[in-house]
Amino acid sequence: MNPPTGTGPPPRAVERAPARPERTSAGPVRLALRPPTFPPGPVCGAWWPRTDDLMAELPALTEAFDATRGRVSRMASHRDTWPAAPCDLPVTGHTVKAAWFASGFDPHMIRLFSYGVGRWDLLVVPPRTETATAARLMAAAADPALHLTASGLLAAERRRHAEDEVVREQGQMEQWEDEGGAPRRPAAPLPPPATVTVRDPLFAYRRVR
Repeated sequence: MNPPTGTGPPPRAVERAPARPERTSAGPVRLALRPPTFPPGPVCGAWWPRTDDLMAELPALTEAFDATRGRVSRMASHRDTWPAAPCDLPVTGHTVKAAWFASGFDPHMIRLFSYGVGRWDLLVVPPRTETATAARLMAAAADPALHLTASGLLAAERRRHAEDEVVREQGQMEQWEDEGGAPRRPAAPLPPPATVTVRDPLFAYRRVR
């Protein structure tokens, strides 16, 4: 027996929520880690994200840890470090739970937790940092001989930049003066010699002293 046919509307399809667009970082993760054979310091390395969009940047970071240090299950950061502070961050294959602190947490650091393995505190290099500056910060954060916090590393870099700027300006001023840019200050004229008039009953003369 053939199924009945009709002219009514077709069966209504099951409605689904629109898929969330996937946001990915523009390139591979930029990460420098302290050698695992050394004891941990205030930070164990540095991460240089390309943007301040944590949901777009975190997947590449967790992938690097998932492959070498253990699967990242949780993270913690300062509330003011990122524009958004979601509690759940979808990454490749799972979700990372986030904890946000308003105080008592270094604002230039991110902390990653791997289940059953441990935690890693990383300096977050600001995304718009110049390449040379970022390279110095990442090398310093991964240097086992240094024991600076994330904020301490950035403060040391700012001091270095200020000192370099002073040296550069002094060099420019000396070059400008050598090229005749600054007129030489004329020597002060010598005062005229004082004269003393001596009068004698027999003669008068002027003696220069």
